[in-house]
Amino acid sequence: MRKIPTVFVRDPDDRKHVLNEVTPGCEWVLAGEGQATRKYDGTCVLIERDGLAIKAWTRREVKPGKTPPPRFRESDHDEVTGKTVGWEPSEQSGFSAFVDEAFDAIGFVGEPGTYELCGPSVNGNPEGYEKHRLVKHSAAMKIEVERSFDGIRSAMLDPDWPDWEGIVFHHPDGRMAKIKVRDFR
Repeated sequence: MRKIPTVFVRDPDDRKHVLNEVTPGCEWVLAGEGQATRKYDGTCVLIERDGLAIKAWTRREVKPGKTPPPRFRESDHDEVTGKTVGWEPSEQSGFSAFVDEAFDAIGFVGEPGTYELCGPSVNGNPEGYEKHRLVKHSAAMKIEVERSFDGIRSAMLDPDWPDWEGIVFHHPDGRMAKIKVRDFR
């Protein structure tokens, strides 16, 4: 899975925030194409099947000049930041015990795809789960939002906005784009 682009261009003078300019390739979002879904705040896990075997991979970011972990599978490289994004076998990652707990909690049978690992030991548990769990990205809650910079910004900064990390837009052809509340703060 490649890193999901942010809908709007990052401010080159303040990379934590975005400008009112669409990231090239994300124009489809403002054209109203695809479905908007809730963005969960956790860490990404890829589940693959090989016959009866289930393999879990945890998303890993490698900073410039650092050596990737053993068996790392690169999926994307950001020329701007120099970071490489890819997958690390879950059993060798710092999330191994939490992925195992999430599997055990639901009797996981391993439907292939990407999931968000959320829970008490992930990113300070902003989702508020009592135990670790895997939330399938393709099953995320669908939402409606006005498809413009001002519309998205206004919705996400509204005091009534749920305590969600942001929005992921899913195009029927597989493209995705994201925006986080903190991109506007």
